[in-house]
Amino acid sequence: MALISLEDLDGLDEEQLDDDITDNPEPMEDDDRLLAHWQAVASTHQVSVPPEMSGPIQEMTHNSQQREPLPFAPVSCHEKMGEVLYEERVYPAGHWACVTRGEDLYEQSISMAFMKLMRFICKENSAGRYLGMTVPVVSHIHMMEDGITFEKDVQTSIFLPAEFQSDPPRPSDPDIIIVHREPIRVVARTFRGTTTEETVSSQIRLLREIVGVADDLHNDGYMVATYENPGVPRRRNEIWFIRRNL
Repeated sequence: MALISLEDLDGLDEEQLDDDITDNPEPMEDDDRLLAHWQAVASTHQVSVPPEMSGPIQEMTHNSQQREPLPFAPVSCHEKMGEVLYEERVYPAGHWACVTRGEDLYEQSISMAFMKLMRFICKENSAGRYLGMTVPVVSHIHMMEDGITFEKDVQTSIFLPAEFQSDPPRPSDPDIIIVHREPIRVVARTFRGTTTEETVSSQIRLLREIVGVADDLHNDGYMVATYENPGVPRRRNEIWFIRRNL
């Protein structure tokens, strides 16, 4: 699992939940079953989900259909023999809720960050209410001087829903910051599967080969956008290269 996301809460049928908690012989309430599912998923990626996450998990489950796509303006689409190699898009200025973590593993950092963002979304904010969710969840990677190795700190962010862009609620957690970012133009390539440091590094190299040498692209940082359930074997993700200018 590269990201413990709200997508884990979608489509959980009885059989799936039962598979996750077969070692527990006691009857379980729905709240306990969902928490157990999250804990089972997280444990395979060396991340713990504490019991106090049960409330936010339930809140997101209840509101799972109310998600806003991150708005963007398409610029171009580059294809070869019917395959989309990459797209260019401009994402608007706006407020983002961000958490930076520096765990031992990349996937641990973004998972721990998202759990904090999840609590912010689910009422741990100055508005005292569920804020709603946008997709994708975007993680910003910075590179070491060698241009190959990830820096330990990874910033994971969600774009605030349109309702809160003009007056962002304040987080209760001091680790969460609200940042206003200027518009960005990205070169985006879709890939399927997990988002570990190894797979992300491979996708960065591949997109570099496709795009070629381009002085107007940042080469000291990249973004990873995650759209789908970590339990989906070929879930949708994107690598974003960032243009220096719009």
